[in-house]
Amino acid sequence: MADLIVKAAVKEELDDMNVASDFYSALDDEVEELLEDAARRAESNDRKTVQPRDL
Repeated sequence: MADLIVKAAVKEELDDMNVASDFYSALDDEVEELLEDAARRAESNDRKTVQPRDL
């Protein structure tokens, strides 16, 4: 899957913190899993639209 996060946005959100280079990959993996789980919940409720409640 493509990169789901924007590194510059993550760095900006973490403000004055240093960010390890492998953090972005780990975060991207977590986001991918979160999206897959949300899609499964929507499908199990017979919806094609992912909604906030699926998170």
